[in-house]
Amino acid sequence: MPKAYWVGHVDVKDAEAYSAYIAANKAAFDKFGAKFIIRGGPVIALEGRVRSRCVVIEFPDVETARACYHSREYQAAKALREPVSLADLIIVEGYGDD
Repeated sequence: MPKAYWVGHVDVKDAEAYSAYIAANKAAFDKFGAKFIIRGGPVIALEGRVRSRCVVIEFPDVETARACYHSREYQAAKALREPVSLADLIIVEGYGDD
């Protein structure tokens, strides 16, 4: 079964307040076996519009990635993120069996 990835592009409006989201999302990510592949870092835009921060998080499969997003733990963390950032987030299935 292929792995799945959350791919997020985020503009943070208040870094100090956003740090509360980072601390809170750990509970959901630990529970669902998430692994950060990319967490911020410099972005080099080659085409299109981009946000200032890129995040890629690996999950065992699509259902686990979806369950994490809808979990009580992640929704509580998301409530901290929404007022202090703008985000685009998708789930994408990986290629092949890992």
